[in-house]
Amino acid sequence: MKISNQVIESHGLKLDEFSLIKKLLKREPNLLELGIFSAMWNEHCSYKSSRKHLKNLPTKGKQVIQGPGENAGVIDIGGDDAIVFKIESHNHPSYIEPYQGAATGVGGILRDVFTMGARPIALLNSIHFGSPKFFKTKSLLNGVVSGIGGYGNCIGIPTVAGETKFNATYNENILVNAMAVGHVKKNKIFYSKAKGLNKSVVYVGSKTGRDGIHGASMASAEFDENSEEKKPTVQVGDPFTEKLLMEACLELMKDNSIISIQDMGAAGLTSSSVEMASKGELGIELNLEKVPCREENMSPYEMMLSESQERMLIILEDGKEENAKKIFDKWDLDFVVIGKTTDSNKLVLKYNNAIKAEIPISALSSKAPIYDRKWIKKKLPKIKVDLKKLKKVKFEDALIKILSSANYSNKSWVTEQYDQMVMCDTVKQSGADAAIIRIHNKKKAIAVSVDSSANYCKAHPISGGKQVVCENWRNLISVGSKPLAITNCLNFGNPENPEIMGEFAECLKGIKESCEFLNFPVVSGNVSFYNGTNNKNINPTPVIGGVGLISKLDNPINHKFKKENNLIILVGKTFGHLEQSAFLEEVYSNIDGLPPEVNLVNEKNNGEGILEIINKELAKSVHDISSGGLVVALAEMSMGTDFGVKIDRPKKLTNSIKYFFGEDQSRYIVEIEKNNLEKTAKILKKNNIFFEIIGTTQMKYFEIQGEFKSDIKELYKINNQWYNNF
Repeated sequence: MKISNQVIESHGLKLDEFSLIKKLLKREPNLLELGIFSAMWNEHCSYKSSRKHLKNLPTKGKQVIQGPGENAGVIDIGGDDAIVFKIESHNHPSYIEPYQGAATGVGGILRDVFTMGARPIALLNSIHFGSPKFFKTKSLLNGVVSGIGGYGNCIGIPTVAGETKFNATYNENILVNAMAVGHVKKNKIFYSKAKGLNKSVVYVGSKTGRDGIHGASMASAEFDENSEEKKPTVQVGDPFTEKLLMEACLELMKDNSIISIQDMGAAGLTSSSVEMASKGELGIELNLEKVPCREENMSPYEMMLSESQERMLIILEDGKEENAKKIFDKWDLDFVVIGKTTDSNKLVLKYNNAIKAEIPISALSSKAPIYDRKWIKKKLPKIKVDLKKLKKVKFEDALIKILSSANYSNKSWVTEQYDQMVMCDTVKQSGADAAIIRIHNKKKAIAVSVDSSANYCKAHPISGGKQVVCENWRNLISVGSKPLAITNCLNFGNPENPEIMGEFAECLKGIKESCEFLNFPVVSGNVSFYNGTNNKNINPTPVIGGVGLISKLDNPINHKFKKENNLIILVGKTFGHLEQSAFLEEVYSNIDGLPPEVNLVNEKNNGEGILEIINKELAKSVHDISSGGLVVALAEMSMGTDFGVKIDRPKKLTNSIKYFFGEDQSRYIVEIEKNNLEKTAKILKKNNIFFEIIGTTQMKYFEIQGEFKSDIKELYKINNQWYNNF
């Protein structure tokens, strides 16, 4: 059958890419081979538009055991312990079918972690929805949250942190980014690189169905008015089977049976087999009639491109098949030897002894196209906000407007649907700057957090990229952890648009600068392009997931005030930057101007000073200042406690809106007892860190001198009412 241009384009391939395929094969591919190229050359799997820029990110450090290129990144946390973690997107599937899209996003990222030999210990998420006024938003929100909770709760992994945001830019393309964190012994880390000839290639887990076919290709294209028709490309998850698969794999990993292991994620059996062979510079031969199928008359094309969930591919040492099969039989899972490794450097697919496809592995991996997309530098916004020209607003009205808004209201109605305490090692959960997870039966712990800042990145991508890394750094610092490394999920629009590609290139430049300066390397990640519908692209939304180490977990700290009549210290200088702020967006629907400047010297210096104060047990609570500025951070520290604040108005203050709502970076609020002021001040002065005492904690009332006073219970009520009115 001659392949038409329409068939080529329906597989997400360009005509010039098809010409390259013919050149690499020295012939025209058949339909199965075309499907395999489509799966491996799509944006989601090949990173063909982003690889040129990704290679500039810092990925190494003393703490890094494994950087990008494996199923997940691995970092050293001392002793014989390591942490495995990664974040990935499941945006397109979650818009089409929110429950299953979000659920299988969680399942997929968990497999990336336990494939490395780690037992998952925490889940996080970053979810972005359209305007609350958009007719689809509520159903999408409820479906996604139910899917995340349903999968994580059933498999028994705590969902401990995340963020939920709303903006009209996501009306037709929501973002669902899932992060998983696991713990592993350093001598039991497993990799996906194939080794040895004539080794058994084993299929384990669930049976293969027709769900998810072309899922990776669908995730590498823009939506249009027919997006609902793509529901067949959304996978269906089964968390109970995933639990069995995880336990079976971890049991098999206790001995030396496994040579390599790979999750069947995006592009299913195709990507897992090709990636293993490519990394090992080997060939692989599969007998597709042996693939366990749950539907009748499945073709080789369907088997290779199915994205059915809860499946793995394993290469075993000689003579280990029988013992391994016993383990998977015990867990009631399929275990079938479906092929072998070869020295052909080709992917050879047989079906009932007939060769159905024969492709050089390099053609699917190293020789996949890499694009140097044209991009243009972001034009800086000329409009600067003049407060004098805006309609005057009362301080009280502004604060209430922000605290009662969709983006800044209490999100407990989301997090209460997640089991955060299962496994019994969650020390601090959702709501803190970062969650804290104890390493089981040990005194050390890790802190984890996810952050994004789409408005900043849209206005000035370099500053936005720098800021989102620094925000994550501050969140980890604020709970007393030493930041170690990050994973990133880079959500952008169509890379064929030079403006979008410019946003991507410049955001990565900002991320690179912050990571290098803070010694905060990128060890894993994901790029999600084509997030848009009918040429309407989302705002650039890089999501950063960070991990920090608490070497000795004695008195965990968080951001809630602890005691009345304590001193409140503001660390870092306040200049009153209001452009791109929550104040302007929520009160005036204004998103003009540039984001605040990011001073990396101050970020590092201030953060290390705060960490020293925490480690010397001088701080009672700590909170970083970000969206909403000083007053919103103070309110977050008060709400849900018995302790409010009495904040003094600075004597030379000329504009209280700028001072209290400005979003200057590198700042923290620290609560200390009065008798610890001298020791705290000494540390800050030693490090040349600017600070000021701005007030004290008090019972019952939240008070800003001359501006605002409220019972904190009323403030808490205001902050909790949004979803009930949604």
